Amino acid sequence: MLASRFFISTLKEAPSDAEVTSQKLMLRAGLIRKVAAGIYTWMPMGLRSLRKVETIVREEMNRAGAIEVLMPAVQPAELWQESQRWEAYGPELLRLKDRHDRDFVVGPTHEEVITDVARRELKSYRQLPRHFYQVQTKFRDEIRPRFGVMRGREFTMKDGYSFHADYADLEREYRNMYDTYTRIFTRLGLDFRAVAADTGSIGGTGSHEFHVIAETGEDDIAYCPDSDFAANVELAEAFGPGVARPSPSRSLEKVHTPGVKTIADLADYLKIPVETTVKAIVVKGDETPAGEPVLLMVRGDHELNAIKAQKIEGILSPLTFASPEDILVAFGANPGSLGPIGFKGRVIMDRTVAAMADFVIGANDDDWHYVGANIGRDFEEPEVADLRNVVAGDPSPDGKGSLEICRGIEVGHIFQLRTKYSEAMCCRFLDENGREQHMEMGCYGIGVTRILGAAIEQNNDARGIIWPQAIAPFELVLCPVGLGKSDAVREHATRLYESLLEAGIDVILDDRNERPGVMFADWELIGVPHRVVIGDRGLKDGLIEYQGRRDVEALQIPLAQAVDFIRGKLTTAS
Repeated sequence: MLASRFFISTLKEAPSDAEVTSQKLMLRAGLIRKVAAGIYTWMPMGLRSLRKVETIVREEMNRAGAIEVLMPAVQPAELWQESQRWEAYGPELLRLKDRHDRDFVVGPTHEEVITDVARRELKSYRQLPRHFYQVQTKFRDEIRPRFGVMRGREFTMKDGYSFHADYADLEREYRNMYDTYTRIFTRLGLDFRAVAADTGSIGGTGSHEFHVIAETGEDDIAYCPDSDFAANVELAEAFGPGVARPSPSRSLEKVHTPGVKTIADLADYLKIPVETTVKAIVVKGDETPAGEPVLLMVRGDHELNAIKAQKIEGILSPLTFASPEDILVAFGANPGSLGPIGFKGRVIMDRTVAAMADFVIGANDDDWHYVGANIGRDFEEPEVADLRNVVAGDPSPDGKGSLEICRGIEVGHIFQLRTKYSEAMCCRFLDENGREQHMEMGCYGIGVTRILGAAIEQNNDARGIIWPQAIAPFELVLCPVGLGKSDAVREHATRLYESLLEAGIDVILDDRNERPGVMFADWELIGVPHRVVIGDRGLKDGLIEYQGRRDVEALQIPLAQAVDFIRGKLTTAS
């Protein structure tokens, strides 16, 4: 590719509304251009990287035995009503009507469409298993699209769906996809981790997320350095301290705490460690239409895990906090002064709280708290459950060490859907005995456009992007210095460029006749991983200059050996 025939549109400064590093660099490097909130045009430079991601994904999915299809972006509402997600999915589902006043959606995902295909086409166990996948544009009407392609409204996704005669075969394909995703992200050149995860709105049972590790990631990942355990903090089990609860050592005392509404304010006002406090969270139960309040107790420095809490029998899911009016009726006090003493409803405490004694808790009297509260003495023993997020230093659930926390960007997710959609949509087959059975299903997604943002968040410096070689828009850039003034530079640059093309190297020749500083700044910003500079000074000695994007110093190499040298560098880096 010649730069003069390509389209390079770098910017010195990012637009003022760009928030995160990847968004700023993608805009500055001319990879994308904003059309509307969360909607972008992929420019030629960015599209080359996007297509490379798609190619790797397709190669590995085909290798794993999946079959590519292409489903419509616009889907009839009837399918979503059948699966009961028409209302359940919420406002992120973009609904529209056609000229005949029929309801449609712009698909954020395709479980309904592919299940409809399967129930029409797959009738017998002899036709199973089947795994269909697509690489297609999706749309989710995010309330606040942000972070560029990391949380856009329109995006490209690889979504795959498998159909099976029994659960054992679904488990086999799930392991196949786990291994396939591992190969995909390894080939993409990303530092990633697979973590156990919650199934969320997709539904089903087993689930793993694949996260690109980055300090700017939006998800917390709990992992054990001494084992293979890794899980999203939403799912990682939190254990108590593993010691018996101490006996009470002080009497219960009610103290005045005027204006204190938060745990931090409480600890500061009483001059006590926050670890000696217990916070009360009131949520709605699901046992009555009114949603009877349930009191949850978590140590003051811990965070309630909503995913864990809403899975407890009798608690409304999704987790819903009680209204101030309901709290006042149930407790006789307002939030900020609540506790279990005197409360007649259901109380559930976290495992860590179950091992505490002489703690501080709200007194159910505005601006008052109890000091020296003890379980069993001052109020009845509550239920005990895992209610909190894990923190660094917690024991690993596999018993092989302590947990650490890192940040990650989710780029892939695999699910065991089981029969959630096949039952709702009557997707059945005849087994070997001639009996109808519901198909077991799996679902496997990769955020193709999101991968590029995540790769940049993980690989950048003050000068710009540092692409992993596999997904860089070009592997190598040739920068001739003085192209318009030197016949020798022009001749050798052209000859080397043609030789590299013949060797199968993805190279671009910058023939724009720009000043060296402009050329170098553009390609460092764009992030091409390898650069060769050709100039009169080096050519006099038969030398050219090579520098990798991460290298501090350039190397002088013989022009005659350039193709072999570069081929070796590309092989080593891949």
